[in-house]
Amino acid sequence: DLCGRTPLSWAAEKGYEDVVRQLLEAKANIEPKCGLGRTPLSYAAEGGHKAVVKQLLEARADVESKQLTGQTPVSWAAEGGHEAAVRQLLEAKARRRVEG
Repeated sequence: DLCGRTPLSWAAEKGYEDVVRQLLEAKANIEPKCGLGRTPLSYAAEGGHKAVVKQLLEARADVESKQLTGQTPVSWAAEGGHEAAVRQLLEAKARRRVEG
């Protein structure tokens, strides 16, 4: 599209778990940034798609990726009122700090 979103970004935005799984299995780039600097994880978080957020986190998507305006996946989930997704992302961030 005009923003440069990939099939993975589109599938994540729509919450299409099976498509996301297939794309991840096919080794799709997990961190493609569109023209606004957004990643598939930010789109999934904005939509509150918990299963897709989980898939992307398990594939090691960057929890702290920032778009051009500084928004992160956590801020997108919070803005959308998706408490469960916010929790998932904060827990993943905490785990990565311990592991890293």
